[in-house]
Amino acid sequence: MAIRDRGKKKWQFAFGMPELIKAQRNLWIDQKRMEKPIIDDYEKEEFDQRICYALEHNLPIKVTNWTDGFSSDITGRIHYLNPISYQLRIELQRGEFRRINFGDVIDLSVVD
Repeated sequence: MAIRDRGKKKWQFAFGMPELIKAQRNLWIDQKRMEKPIIDDYEKEEFDQRICYALEHNLPIKVTNWTDGFSSDITGRIHYLNPISYQLRIELQRGEFRRINFGDVIDLSVVD
């Protein structure tokens, strides 16, 4: 008399509804989100000084950008600083630019 056990197949999820799979994926993504850190006035002044230093000496900068709960690092040279719309225009590569709002900057450092 042999035991004919199917092992893991017996306990695995037989079928998945697309709505359930999508909801689980969104739940896992939401767990990885972080709150936006509060930047005080002293840190903003430091950011301004670093931006001026990088512009003066034409050095690349590394900007940590917060978007929708996630942070991303962008490295490049400052091409243009728009004080009216509060945006930085960073040149990533020759001819490739990205705009970043001042309000979304978490951290900024000069790459020497």
